[in-house]
Amino acid sequence: MDDTSDVGIVMVVRFRSRLSADELRRRYQKRMPEFRRLSGLVQKHYVHDESSGEWGGIYLWESVESMQEYLASDLRGSISSAYEVEGAPRVEVFPV
Repeated sequence: MDDTSDVGIVMVVRFRSRLSADELRRRYQKRMPEFRRLSGLVQKHYVHDESSGEWGGIYLWESVESMQEYLASDLRGSISSAYEVEGAPRVEVFPV
């Protein structure tokens, strides 16, 4: 598929954090309304892989443009500090 501008996009973000599981969940819940207001975000799922210790989000976007708007936003820029991310988050993007 060469042109992904009219298809959905899945973005998977993974990171490690210094915070406890309870504190991360509290912060996810507090910030959830901000994500619900994003234009073009169809769904977001918060995930935790106990075996690797990684946390993250799985985002389903309506379009590449919607995802790019989010990636350039202040909300996206606040992820590392909000969740006290260790190192750089890993981001993978897939057309669906």
